[in-house]
Amino acid sequence: MNIYHIWADLKDSRKDLEFVEAVNEFLQYFQDKGEISTWRITRRKLGFGPEELGEFHIMIECETLSALDNVFGEVASREPELWKLHAPVFSLVSRFRSGLWRDFPDAGRIG
Repeated sequence: MNIYHIWADLKDSRKDLEFVEAVNEFLQYFQDKGEISTWRITRRKLGFGPEELGEFHIMIECETLSALDNVFGEVASREPELWKLHAPVFSLVSRFRSGLWRDFPDAGRIG
């Protein structure tokens, strides 16, 4: 499994529930198409954790890197219907960090 991690802060922390709703709608679109397996949104609790990573942590799981690449390509296309789902997400974010992890050892390393 490939796990795309996003860490973010919000421009206005009072819009936290609006942000989570927008992320869920956006990612549900890709899950419905079978491009992502699942996702999870967490929030730093009681200020514990590295501040430079951001207050929110989103983990998006994809079976293959090609599925994740398809998601990136679709977002980059700025197709109007998809843009309506993406704009409410990124318009609320003030800082963005991301990274890509995988289960280890994965199928490519076993054997």
